[in-house]
Amino acid sequence: MKKRWVALGVLALLGAGGYWAYQANTYRLPGLISDWRDPVQPHHAVTWAAGPAAAPVNPPGGKRPPNIILIVADDLGYNDISLNGGGVAGGIVKTPNIDALAREGMNFTTAYAANATCSPSRAAMMTGRYPTRFGFEYTAVPVQFAENMAHGSGIGPLNTIFHKELITPDIPDYPDMGVPASEVTIAEAVKAAGYHTLHIGKWHLGEAPALQPQAQGFDESLAVLGGAAMFMPEDDPDVVNAKLPWDRIDRFLWANLRHAVSFNGSKRFHPKGHMTDYFAEEATRAIEANKNRPFFMYLAFNAPHTPLQATRADYDRLPQIKDEKTRVYGAMIAQLDRRIGDVMAKLKEVGIDNNTLVIFTSDNGGAWYTGIDHLNAPYRGWKATFFEGGIRTPFFMRWPGVIAAGSTRADPTGHLDIFSTIAAAAGATVPTGRVIDSEDILAGPAKRAALFWRSGDYRAVRAGDWKLQVTKRPAKKRLYNLADDPTEEFDLSAAEPQRVAALSAMLDAQNKGMAKPIWPGLIEGPVRIDVPLNAPWKDGQDYVYWTN
Repeated sequence: MKKRWVALGVLALLGAGGYWAYQANTYRLPGLISDWRDPVQPHHAVTWAAGPAAAPVNPPGGKRPPNIILIVADDLGYNDISLNGGGVAGGIVKTPNIDALAREGMNFTTAYAANATCSPSRAAMMTGRYPTRFGFEYTAVPVQFAENMAHGSGIGPLNTIFHKELITPDIPDYPDMGVPASEVTIAEAVKAAGYHTLHIGKWHLGEAPALQPQAQGFDESLAVLGGAAMFMPEDDPDVVNAKLPWDRIDRFLWANLRHAVSFNGSKRFHPKGHMTDYFAEEATRAIEANKNRPFFMYLAFNAPHTPLQATRADYDRLPQIKDEKTRVYGAMIAQLDRRIGDVMAKLKEVGIDNNTLVIFTSDNGGAWYTGIDHLNAPYRGWKATFFEGGIRTPFFMRWPGVIAAGSTRADPTGHLDIFSTIAAAAGATVPTGRVIDSEDILAGPAKRAALFWRSGDYRAVRAGDWKLQVTKRPAKKRLYNLADDPTEEFDLSAAEPQRVAALSAMLDAQNKGMAKPIWPGLIEGPVRIDVPLNAPWKDGQDYVYWTN
């Protein structure tokens, strides 16, 4: 049973491909076990459960609770949006609809992802807790996949490490690696307060039936359960593909992922067209179905995560971008922005725009393996690092009549605070009997003393303007004053030993309250801080090792 579940899970996982690929000396999974056990069905329409035919004339309390939409992009770089004068390809790609969410609401200018990779950061958004509090420390990886990804890989003299010594009989099956059912999700909290709860898009928080969205508080879910999916079939006449031959994971994606979704745990089926278009169109249909009752929608786009695939129409609009991968990536960003605009337009069309809280963020920073530089400018680092480029994220909230248009906040906040902010807006109860790290940031600045990050032996803390990063590989402590040096260029650890000691003590105290990982971090790989994966190795390049 365990081997069968691992085989099924490998296909859905980011980087899926698994150990069979090595047996055949190819990245193609012979027989595609998942396909014959769970073949992808033809596209068919989904039906969203309809709310009341009309809004209540006299809602309880005299006012209908606000609708709430949480929009999360996948691996969106800080510099991928044009709000702060940035944008893909030196500003060629504009994002007016995403920018409008900040201009018409509040821009939290010092906002952080809860982790530098997508799965743990999403766990924090859903629970309002550091994912390390309940053992969700790493992205889930089947044992065989981790072993084969480590085999012969690395950068220059830096080898990828496989921790065979951590393999024990009690490692959960891959589908059981997710947010434990004992955790209270934001969907469960607002559902108890009378909300209809909807999930559309990426999940990546467990694939076993007891861990899927519809078992974790969502009334309805149109899902990519794993970490990635094809946006379109590779041979679709309307797609433009950009493959990344320097990235082993990318090769597994192209060989083994499918253009597929499921609805409320159904068999997989093909979505209509490009995944970004499909999710946005279904979001507008779900808004139409629920316009007369309070709803919470978690709209989790999987763009611009790899594999890089754009519609030909979006690609053709950017002839001025000469680099092929950057052009495809830019087209995906432009499409994502346009489709978010369509969702916002639908709120206006059905007359609920003024009573809807919209939150926008990305799960972490832009990825080094795309081979596209400057995704997180002006910050150093990438996804899978605790430098600002890996964890500083766009974070906007728009709620007409409640949040003043054009307002900004500079206090450190981010993913952790999504739970309590949504719960307060919905009139929902925050769980008791457990530590909740989330704060209602619409009630005022966050009151916490510090923010923490941990992935195995790589740890970080920000307290006030000071940030300490601690790594085992290389054995190093890096200290930065973010007020004077927001791009982390000048390591002050040698000049400030007492501050290093104080922040190290804060990390130690924080770690004592964290849980043992539910599954181990089996693989550690090097990530260079200042260059993408396809850049040549040069002696002296700064790097960290990231787990899983």
